[in-house]
Amino acid sequence: MRISVSFTAVLAAVACLALSSGTRAQAQSTASPTAGNGTYIASDPLAGVRYDNRYDVSLGLAYDHIKAGANVLQGANLGGLDLSGSYWFSKHFALEGSGRAYLGSSGAGSTSPSVVHGPFVSQYLFTAGPEWLGPHNKHGAISAHAMFGGAYFDAHLGNVTPQVENFYSNQIAPAAIIGGHMDLNRSAHWVFRVTPDAVMTHYTMGAAGTTPAYSQFDINFAISVGVEYKLSKKR
Repeated sequence: MRISVSFTAVLAAVACLALSSGTRAQAQSTASPTAGNGTYIASDPLAGVRYDNRYDVSLGLAYDHIKAGANVLQGANLGGLDLSGSYWFSKHFALEGSGRAYLGSSGAGSTSPSVVHGPFVSQYLFTAGPEWLGPHNKHGAISAHAMFGGAYFDAHLGNVTPQVENFYSNQIAPAAIIGGHMDLNRSAHWVFRVTPDAVMTHYTMGAAGTTPAYSQFDINFAISVGVEYKLSKKR
């Protein structure tokens, strides 16, 4: 009886070991095809980001708030385009130029029956000046610029003179743009760019060829959102 019990116990132990070995072998054979499907290779699209390019250009949808006249209480919200480019002398300093065009409607500064209600006005800016690259890494950068040049204001009033609307005269005037860029790198060449600025203009009021009644400095907010492309040429 003892021999049969011992033999039975031995057979049970051997069966358990065989079953366990078979289960492990099946698990290994099932897992092995999965391991052979390929190896995951991590890629970093920002690995090639450098700040040693010679040129860059950017284009964005732009917004600008202006006052069409010194006494016009209702401001004009203008939309347009911002085209800018930079030439980098060193890692931190560049010469930047910007051309911007805006168009929108404005409230009138007069209640005269002859005024045009909601007329279109446009503003064009052509400026250039120094640009400074601030904090930056492969993910993004912050830069500052101070650009100076001219602004062209045009009130599209047809046969009505700007003075009837209490608008500035159609003219070219001094202008400055103070602000900078906030960049988010998407690859070694492409950048998502947001550009907030303060736009300063010095327009005059008065009929053409006469002494202006007065002139005024205006400081308004502008912003553009778009893309920048860094050209391949290195410094």
